[in-house]
Amino acid sequence: MSPHPLVDSALDLLTANYVFPDRAQEIAEYVRSRMADGAYDGLTDQALCEAVTIDLQTHHHDRHLRLLWHDEPREETGDEAEAQATMMADWRERQRLSGGGITRIRLLPGNVGLLELALVGSPDLVGPRYAAAMRQLADTYALILDMRGNRGGEPHGAALFCSYFFDDEPVLLNEIYDGGSGETRQMWSVAAVEGPRYLGRPVYLLTGAATFSGGEDIAYTLQQHRKVTVIGQTSRGGAHPTQYFPVGPHQDITIPIARTINPVSGTNWEGVGVVPDHEVPESEAETVAHRRALEHVVTLPAESAAAREVLAQAEKALADTE
Repeated sequence: MSPHPLVDSALDLLTANYVFPDRAQEIAEYVRSRMADGAYDGLTDQALCEAVTIDLQTHHHDRHLRLLWHDEPREETGDEAEAQATMMADWRERQRLSGGGITRIRLLPGNVGLLELALVGSPDLVGPRYAAAMRQLADTYALILDMRGNRGGEPHGAALFCSYFFDDEPVLLNEIYDGGSGETRQMWSVAAVEGPRYLGRPVYLLTGAATFSGGEDIAYTLQQHRKVTVIGQTSRGGAHPTQYFPVGPHQDITIPIARTINPVSGTNWEGVGVVPDHEVPESEAETVAHRRALEHVVTLPAESAAAREVLAQAEKALADTE
């Protein structure tokens, strides 16, 4: 009998669902060898999850491969579809209670907008929130998108958010190859968004070491299409769409079931991250982006009293950063 049947169950799910079958077998063999050597003996359940996660990522460095622990137990029904529905309901509740992932909207000196996005949600939930945010920022002279703390979310939500930076002619953003079916889905920009598009003005996107998955999707897609200037640090490097599978009442394994392919680069950011156009410490990224935005603002014509006030504000703010 296996000393850790929960780990065996997780590995069975890995080999059945991972988008790279050959890698799945190799990873499973390595984890089983570690288990046979007693690497997981005597660990608490939570520490076991952490140790297995390290080993799942050892060879191919796929940061989406994780055995996760959650303190609150999930009721075990034995019905996988019901378990998946429960996890999806929890994810949607998290989106709802986090404002759709929008954690900060500000107007910075010089009429520069700032929008911070901490997750990428389901279009039906976050769509109205994205529209409201873009309405609030519609008249700014430049925009900063803060993705430094964005840990990911849904590809369709990423496509919807990216659509605000394209015109209404649909553009192919990404292709997603599904390992289970062998089919490829295309992700296009949305022809009709609820809020105003942000076109013809500078957009600066901030990344950091924690930027991951869906946050990287937005950053990489907009960077490849030359819609933003990326400022900050290289992101974590997780490109593969992932599904959560329940393993126990407190444990889930996350497994990439598909592979993203960007039509511009022909590849993705897996393992390498989104590399900034201007690399600076992420703690300085907002200041650097604001300064670049102000350098743009001071070149704009000021044909009204209000515009002249903004110009003066921008000039002062720019001087203060030097």
